Amino acid sequence: MVPSYLRGDLAPVADEIGARDLPVEGVLPAELTGRYVRNGPNPRPGEDSGHWFAGHGMLHGVRLRDGRAEWYRNRWTRTTRFTDGALSLQPGGGRDLAAVTANTSVIRHSGRTLALVENGLPYEVTPELDTVGACDFGGRLTTAMTAHPKRDPDTGELLFFGYGFAPPYLTYHRLSAGGELVESRQVEVPGPTMMHDFAITRNHVVWLDLPVIFDIEMAKARRGLPYRWDDGYGARLGVMGRADGRVRWFDVDPCYVFHVGNAHEDAAGRVVLDAVRYSPESFRQTWGSMGGSATGVPGPAGTSSLLIGSTLHRWTLDLDGGLAKEEALDDRPVEFPTLNEERTGLPSRYLYTVADDAVVKYDARTGASTVRPTGGTTGEAVFVPAADARAEDDGWLMSIVTAADASALLVLDAGTLEPVATVRLPRRVPAGFHGGWFADA
Repeated sequence: MVPSYLRGDLAPVADEIGARDLPVEGVLPAELTGRYVRNGPNPRPGEDSGHWFAGHGMLHGVRLRDGRAEWYRNRWTRTTRFTDGALSLQPGGGRDLAAVTANTSVIRHSGRTLALVENGLPYEVTPELDTVGACDFGGRLTTAMTAHPKRDPDTGELLFFGYGFAPPYLTYHRLSAGGELVESRQVEVPGPTMMHDFAITRNHVVWLDLPVIFDIEMAKARRGLPYRWDDGYGARLGVMGRADGRVRWFDVDPCYVFHVGNAHEDAAGRVVLDAVRYSPESFRQTWGSMGGSATGVPGPAGTSSLLIGSTLHRWTLDLDGGLAKEEALDDRPVEFPTLNEERTGLPSRYLYTVADDAVVKYDARTGASTVRPTGGTTGEAVFVPAADARAEDDGWLMSIVTAADASALLVLDAGTLEPVATVRLPRRVPAGFHGGWFADA
């Protein structure tokens, strides 16, 4: 039987194509002039990556200009693993940080567009999605780089981290607004935790030290992705001062978090973190489905869902009292939280997530949620602010939606979730991970 990560809406495409003058339904706002780019795993024909997370990275891009959709193209990111078949894990446990898949997210910082994955170096690509090569910021980056860096909206700095299979297990990094690596700092954690994401506030960094760990024996045996749940590892959140590097740890109920929504400091000085939480059982089910050992639960149009018990959750961390309060914000399975990134690390009212076949908007002030059905498997909804924005949600959401073996770039009004325009793409785009909007300078 074909594994779940190679069929349905996850099935890879076999080649790279390009198309021009894409059909548009509705009206694309003229100020949306730039490129939408989405990253995701896409094994080459005949390859079985062993896990959804492990396929070679493929970028899908749509160029918009003056109300038109000028082109679509898709390109594999040509890492050394793609070109040479090298593995990131080398004999003796060492790693070639360039031998990765670069399949998780894509960002732009200081004039560079970077395809990211959490277990190696970023790869620079051109605006047309062709690979330039691995980037180590002038030789200063000697660890992996997370696929979820955070840009400080006040300073323009890019904050990120790398986790390792051997000590140092966790290293914090800070990139200047001009693209220079200006700080690297080791953070003590007990073992090789799979830290997929983190959060920042104006004065702090929030670490997720959770019980999914790298297993060297699984890696040597080449059994899928070498990570497993470890009941003995413990679960805790860490709050690190950005100025002094001091970390205060808070024990929390066992869980896992792939994706953070946002964090901020409240009026009482507490750190408030919103993220999508998996219980131990829901993580095991989801991880098994991603690895082909389970089929998941029924999703739209006969696909298999990977949203199994992933719910929006809040932790409030009292730095003075040393206590952590936990609460569920919703019981609806969602993933891929996004926001207006000018509110990263600051109090934010709105958070956007996706369900199997819908975009879900949360209002932190009222507690209400709004659902916009999309009619297909829905990718992460990227927020694009309006040039003359007067409110936090004044702008648009962009998401690739796939249904009935066809895909489209859907543009929604971020305030109302009403459809604005639909760009019909020339092929089915496999369900993937994270994207970005890169406006023309």
